[in-house]
Order: sequence, then C-alpha cells, then structure tokens
Amino acid sequence: MKFLLRFALALVAVTSPLLAEVKLASPFTSHMVLQREMPVPIWGTAAPGEAVIVKFAGQKKTTVAGADGKWRVTLDALEASSEGRSFVVFGALTATPLQLDDVLVGEVWLASGQSNMVFPISKAHAPFAGLTNEAEEIAAANHPLVRMFTGKADGTYTPQETVQGEWLVATPANAPDFSAIGYFFARDLQKELNVPVGVITMAFGASCVHAWIRREAIEADPQLKPVLDQFDAQVKSFVPPTAQQLADWQKAVNAAKAAHKKPPGKPGNNPVTNQHNPTVLYNSLIAPIVPYAIRGVIWYQGESITDPKPLFPIFTATLISDWRKLWGSDLPFYFCQLAALQNPSNSPQVREWQAEALKIPGTAMAVTIDIGDPKNVHPKNKQAVGDRLSRIALAKNYDRKIEFSGPQFESATIDGSTIRVKFTHADGLTAKDGPLKTFEIAGIDGNYLPAEATISGDAVIVKNSAVTSPVTVRYAWANYPEGCNLINGAGLPAAPFRSDKH
Repeated sequence: MKFLLRFALALVAVTSPLLAEVKLASPFTSHMVLQREMPVPIWGTAAPGEAVIVKFAGQKKTTVAGADGKWRVTLDALEASSEGRSFVVFGALTATPLQLDDVLVGEVWLASGQSNMVFPISKAHAPFAGLTNEAEEIAAANHPLVRMFTGKADGTYTPQETVQGEWLVATPANAPDFSAIGYFFARDLQKELNVPVGVITMAFGASCVHAWIRREAIEADPQLKPVLDQFDAQVKSFVPPTAQQLADWQKAVNAAKAAHKKPPGKPGNNPVTNQHNPTVLYNSLIAPIVPYAIRGVIWYQGESITDPKPLFPIFTATLISDWRKLWGSDLPFYFCQLAALQNPSNSPQVREWQAEALKIPGTAMAVTIDIGDPKNVHPKNKQAVGDRLSRIALAKNYDRKIEFSGPQFESATIDGSTIRVKFTHADGLTAKDGPLKTFEIAGIDGNYLPAEATISGDAVIVKNSAVTSPVTVRYAWANYPEGCNLINGAGLPAAPFRSDKH
C-alpha cells in the first residue's frame, strides 16, 4: 500500500513539466535475448525517488530509484521463447513508457578477449578479418533467433556505467560486423538447442588479460599489485599533448594517407587508453554489463601477454575467479588455445601457460593448433573455432553426449627404449593424413630428436634409435608445429604437451 501511494502521488507529476526520464542500462535494447531458467536482473536510472515498473512476459516488477538515481529489479526465471515480445518500463515521472521490441528468451554467452575474438566476418569491416568463404557465410546469415550485442569503447581509468552498442539480429546486412567466432558459436548452439541464442561481444584487439580485471582483484594479490602500481604511476605522470601537437599530428596523418604511407602514431601514449594496461577494459566494457544474466563465457586471448610473463596464468585465474564473483555464480569459462604461428607470441610456452587454466573447475579448452597460419596471427578458419567451443558448451552445459575435446596428455611411461604416452579423450585415436608427426624424444641430456610414433589403443608409442634411454617426450612443441596430426575419432586435434612439465 505504501508503494502504491507513492506511485499514485508521483503520477501527478506527469501533468506538470517533465522532470525525468526512466532509462535502461546499456545491455538492454530491442532485439535482445534474455537468459532462460535463471533470475534476470534488470537495471537503469531514473529521477531519485522515481517509482519504476518493469513489465515482460506476464511479469510485473516494481521498485523506486535510489538517491543516486539508480534502480534495479529481478525478473523471475523465464522459459525459452522464440516469440518476439515487448519489454516495457514505466517511470512515474516519465511521460512516455520506454518500450523495447522483439525481445526473446534463450541462451546468452559473453564472448571476450582480443583481436581473434573481435575478428568480424567481413574483411570490409576490418582489414585483418574476413573468411575464406566470406560471401557465402554472409549470404547464409539468415538466423532470426541468433542475436549479438557488440560493445565499443576505449579504455578508461574508472568503471563506467554505459557502453555503446545494440542488439542486432543475424541477417546478411548485420552479420558482416559480427564477431566470427561468436556468430559461429551461437549459430551452432541455436541449431542444436532450438532456442534463441545471444552473444555479448566485449573484446579488444591486442589487449592483455589484466586489462579485463577490476582493480580490487589485482590489488588483493601481492604478486599482481606491482603491475597496477606501475600503471597508476604512468597515469599520474602522463602529460596530454597540446592542441598544437595534435594539430600537427593530424596534418601528418592526412599527408601520410594522401601518400599511401603509414600514418604516424598519436602523440602522447595515454596509459588509460592503452589496452596493455590493467583494469582499463574491465572499466569500459565489462563493468557496464555486470550483472546481465548469462550462461557462461567464451574467451580468446594470449597473443598479448603480461610482463613478467610467468604472471600470465595467475592473471588468467584471477580473471576467472573475479568474474565469477561479479556475476555471483560459477560461470563456465571456455577458452581457445593459441593457433600455430611463426612468431614467439604463439610459442608452446604461452600455450602451456594457457592450459594451466584447466586446473580451475568449470573450464575447458578449444585447441586450435591445427588451423593456424604461418604468417598471420588472425587465421581465417573461424568456423572450426566456433564449432569446438560450441561442442564444449553442448557437452558440459546442455547434456549432449558428444566429444568436446581432442586428445589430452595423461601420462608418459618409460618402457626400455620407448615411451608410452597415454591420453584422455582418445576414443578413435588416429593420425590425420599420414604417419604421426611432431613427436620428439629426449634422453637425460635433454636433447630432443624427432621420434617415430605409432598408435596403440588410447596411447602412442614413441622411440628414436639414437635415444636408447629416453626420459621425456613432447608433441607439437614449436611456434608453428607444421604437420601435427594426432586426432581422435571426432576429428579434434591433440593439445601440445611436454611430459617433463607434468
């Protein structure tokens, strides 16, 4: 009764000049997908003390904006629905209700990381992007139950409340801008689950993992805090370029473009907008969408790692645990291991650091060692990446009885002059396109030599006649391990490994 009285009194205000306008937070736009089968937080802003009503799918939730103008309600768990329905928000001081159209209910995933996750379907929308069959995929992108929200923002020093973006339906007109991995992941899930699937893409090229972690989580770890302290010192000492410097730079950029030359970098490297620095992308891209209800996270990052490099696994573990705290649940976190590339950025050591995240419950890894490009950090075969991530989700979250991983190293047993390497996920273990390649064996001297490798059930027998007393074995242990070809019956590739790490 008290709330209704306040609401009735506030309604009188609409007969006088408009005093406020109720607003929804950035992730809520027409064509959005809401997560099924779990509580769905809805939030926004209004005038302090303004009464707010949210109506959707037969539910009606009421609240009052706080002194800071913020409000939040939580919808009860929703059933999946492919029917586009209206989502309406009323504000007691807002003359016209806020209405979103074509709202669906299904599965929602967050796609994040760096450029290989940003990588759009069309090269016309990013010079590093585009698929080998781009035109075919765009023409076929007619999936009304697949939706994507793509956030756009530079780094910021403090957490933001809004981010630019809107939900778009998968059509030939919209798909060229979609994250290719996010789109193929959603398309494959939707086909199998037969419910709407939405992906929130929050990714930024060349970003480091610690750029995606909030300040409080980094400060709490003495191993990580020095990286944050260094960043804070850079921010404090940064001197912005003068207006004249910017004008001279713009002239130089225009001249370079006219001469078809590479333009000069902008004067003054503002540490806040540098995606290699801690917290800046959490602040601008993640903070505005917490706690939008999602099923889980898909992640592709690693080409840009932190210094000192051994901190990378610690930062990754911190990211996972802190995002789970932010969302208040044990979010599934499925990540891509780096593809093959003739560059130290994609070294076997980095892939090993990535794989350490598998020790964390609720994680899984999509191996991409077989679909790299020797010269291009952005391989074009994103369909396979989307397929491997969707397999993981289908098996782990949706109870589909399918293989979701390639062979994973389990143990290495020395037997005379041979080493027997046993694998998990080894049903139908086989070599693709000829004899097994890129296995190496070493003795006590640690000198690795190419090995003869043969399959025996769920294991591989490795030997080299020059190594009579073998000690260790490794597989695909190179930046670009050309020809690595161990797969299982599902056609999924084995992950690189070295036995002396385990």
